[in-house]
Amino acid sequence: MRLVRFDDAGKTRLGVVRDSEIIPLDTLEARYPTMLSIVAGGGDALREIAVIRDAGADALPLDQATLLAPIERPGKYLAIGMNYRKHIEEAKKLGVDTPKNQFWFNKQTSCITGPFADTDPGVSAALDYEVELGVVIGKPAKGASRDQARDHVFGYLVCNDVSARDWQQHSPTFTVGKSFDTHGPIGPWIVTADEIADPHTLRLRCYVNGELRQDGNTDQLVYDIWDQISYLSTAFTLESGDLIATGTPNGVGAAMSPPSFLQPGDVVRCEIDGVGVIENRVVANAAH
Repeated sequence: MRLVRFDDAGKTRLGVVRDSEIIPLDTLEARYPTMLSIVAGGGDALREIAVIRDAGADALPLDQATLLAPIERPGKYLAIGMNYRKHIEEAKKLGVDTPKNQFWFNKQTSCITGPFADTDPGVSAALDYEVELGVVIGKPAKGASRDQARDHVFGYLVCNDVSARDWQQHSPTFTVGKSFDTHGPIGPWIVTADEIADPHTLRLRCYVNGELRQDGNTDQLVYDIWDQISYLSTAFTLESGDLIATGTPNGVGAAMSPPSFLQPGDVVRCEIDGVGVIENRVVANAAH
């Protein structure tokens, strides 16, 4: 299933996509008022949603809906750095050391924005893009093994790990430069885990103004999704709704010669086969 949050005259509603329509989930609002509550509800919630989807009542045209980030503020938004082999090679040329372990940083959840919302550079003069497969945690995971990791995935979405490269270098944790407001577009929906037979065979691409910049496949991950869930849950509990960005392939603007950072008016399109497409325009903010 494809689960969405959408704006209806200022009210946030939940829905499930069927073909080119959204079937609202208003009748579940008493038990499942938020997407986070649906994620926590797991299989029970999804079975109820499937009944509503198949009935198809009160359908709305998908192309007329304003889609929001498909999940509200998760407890954690974690992202792994340098997790594609070719991206490691381009990072080396920039003087970045190859991590000896999984290299994680936080994106503050206040950066999360909708799949087609504008991106504000803020004070950054070195705005960059990173297409990534996002994983939504379902059943909480603590000390999960590789073999158990799949059982803790609720679904998948497209992430653009927008990066303020100049501010990213202010701190070795990367957090500030990865967390500007609007620098976390996700969506366009959550594709439930049952729809993706193997998340390690997905092609992902990023275009800037129609020019293909990144073209990779999740089969190139250094640490795959099961490794990531096992590693993180060894340290702390991954909770329902937590979001993991699994790494970006090569082709980022910072590694181009000369570097090619995003400018106001640029349009960044991120797509992942079987998951979806998000597209965000960079805007100028006169306040900065």
